Amino acid sequence: MRKKEVGIEIDRLTNSIENSVTGEVFDTSVVKLGKSDKTGFNPDEWLFEWEAEINTINRDGYKLTTVNNPTIIHGLVSLEVRSDHIFIHLIESANFNKGTNKTYQGVAGNLFAFACKVSFDNGYEGYVAFDSKSALIEHYKQTLGAMHISKQRMYINTVNASYLVNKYFMDN
Repeated sequence: MRKKEVGIEIDRLTNSIENSVTGEVFDTSVVKLGKSDKTGFNPDEWLFEWEAEINTINRDGYKLTTVNNPTIIHGLVSLEVRSDHIFIHLIESANFNKGTNKTYQGVAGNLFAFACKVSFDNGYEGYVAFDSKSALIEHYKQTLGAMHISKQRMYINTVNASYLVNKYFMDN
């Protein structure tokens, strides 16, 4: 199986998710995927094979929903807790949150911020690593403050992780 890369373009950092047309902001929740969530990912709606991903040992899948409508998944992320950091294996916005006509902005930023929060919660000082598509390396540097290590490997350090967590998880 080919190594997957993170390939989600971050529209802009918001404080939550924001309707692209109206500017209305919605409170979000990031919840670990449960047994009932582990099946039924429609391949027409998701680029990655999420069912297989979340069944992989040592990885946890999380879904981003709005507080007022927890049945609609806006984005997904797969995380692995390593010895000194969190590794993002996959991250994806729902189809309706991709491209120029996306319904909501801020999904990817919200999920990266969540990974940073998990890192802090595990005592890893916010460190998060991921493999990026080559075309997005500069984008991640600019939007997340991510650092380029080598080839496609990138990481978010404590300072930039703190910024993201404070932006998205002000109440935590």
